[in-house]
Amino acid sequence: MLKRVFVAPDPGRARLRFASRAVLGITLAVVVCGVAGHSLAAAITGGLAALLALFTVTDSTVRGQAVTTALLPVVGFPVLALAAGLHDYPVARDVAFLTVMGLGVYARRWGPRGHSLGVFAFMMFFSTQFLHAELKQLPQLYAAVLFSLAAASTVRFGLWCYERGAPVAAVPAPPSGEGLARATTRQALQATAGGAFALAVGQAISGDRWYWAVGATWWVFVNTTSRGETLVRGFRRVLGTVVGIAAGLVLVVPLDGAPVPSALLIAISVFGIFYTAAVSYSWMMLSVTVLAGSLYGLLGVLDASLLGLRLVETGVGALGAGLAVLLILPISTHATTDAWVERAILCVHACTAEAAARLAGTTSADPAPRVAELEAILGRVRLSLAPLVHPFSPLRARKGRALQVIALLDDCAREVRGLASIAGDPEASHDARLAAACWRVEAAVESLTAREPRPREAGTSSDLLHTAALEPALAHLHSLEKSLVELAAPLQRVSRTPVIGS
Repeated sequence: MLKRVFVAPDPGRARLRFASRAVLGITLAVVVCGVAGHSLAAAITGGLAALLALFTVTDSTVRGQAVTTALLPVVGFPVLALAAGLHDYPVARDVAFLTVMGLGVYARRWGPRGHSLGVFAFMMFFSTQFLHAELKQLPQLYAAVLFSLAAASTVRFGLWCYERGAPVAAVPAPPSGEGLARATTRQALQATAGGAFALAVGQAISGDRWYWAVGATWWVFVNTTSRGETLVRGFRRVLGTVVGIAAGLVLVVPLDGAPVPSALLIAISVFGIFYTAAVSYSWMMLSVTVLAGSLYGLLGVLDASLLGLRLVETGVGALGAGLAVLLILPISTHATTDAWVERAILCVHACTAEAAARLAGTTSADPAPRVAELEAILGRVRLSLAPLVHPFSPLRARKGRALQVIALLDDCAREVRGLASIAGDPEASHDARLAAACWRVEAAVESLTAREPRPREAGTSSDLLHTAALEPALAHLHSLEKSLVELAAPLQRVSRTPVIGS
């Protein structure tokens, strides 16, 4: 786990910039709330709104991100009012919470914007329980959210908009279907059922902190599709919480709510959440747990027993999510994995086609956006394969094939990036040898994804190998073709059986 966080590559320092900007944006949001004279509860609500805006808004364009950020209060304010107004009506409150949860998951069918709005709505209900906010506090909470979103947007879209000018990549949506075959529909039903279990058991354990269990169920479902992904994420959430509680006992409890060191620890935790999210869910949860403990310290209610209760409620939430994905319309890990790997291979095809067109002289062709899209899809491939490559997985043969698929797809991505950089060089354009080699690699991709495998021309690889020594671009093409050919074995494309299935 340590290796994944501190040794994982960070091309262009993207994670570092992402985390640093988050700390700056959230700090500015909290400072603005403080200058406006808001209460601690309002400042925490505003800081959470800024965190969600910077973390969950992932539209493919800067303009789209700005629109989604502007829409957050549209869904957040009614939910805040609903949650605050139902404190004295527990049954109605519970039904409303589960409804918001189900609708929030269902909204993912509308892509990144639906996902962001669904998360924001759920977290506004959650934060109301966390802070025990009342109706009379709504004007100040609304103002804090608006000020904080404005501050976060100033940093994201004004002071430090590093996405502007970068290649635009479509954020991959989960494989779709109709009715109950659609992943988001099944997940909405699963999340609601899992949330109901977590809510009932959580309330039996604690009448005050039951919402932790519901929150754990919710976040286990975020960015997962199959039952295997969800189970692995539940395990990692509990693991991260355990380590985070240990860290909290050492770092947070001794502070006793002291403002300055608590604020510093909160800033470090925010950085950890954003920096580790892409590479280790367990480390992200460690940071979340330390952050939550620090906030409770500022509110003056933190002690060791509260941290222990958080662990128990987190376990209940993870259990609820696990039971739901196993018993209610389960989504096969194999089907999800097969769909994402297929999309990755097709994206390699598209990248190569764009590069070939550019090398053939089509100036409008640009492989860069496709390369960015491939990186995003590979992230989903790794997530879908996580259950098979997990250290506790007993399926050794399938684990080996899964690791081979990941390694070969990473090789393809590396060669495609190199090819795209050469295709963008004006001096490389109109080179007939490079264009011809590109089309041959494209044919290899088509052969790999075709329902009936096509026979390969004898001597293709050796011919490319011979010329690869002469041109760096041809070396990329040879290595790309070699990786694609080797993928046929672990993918079992000849028999069309599942990608990683036996």
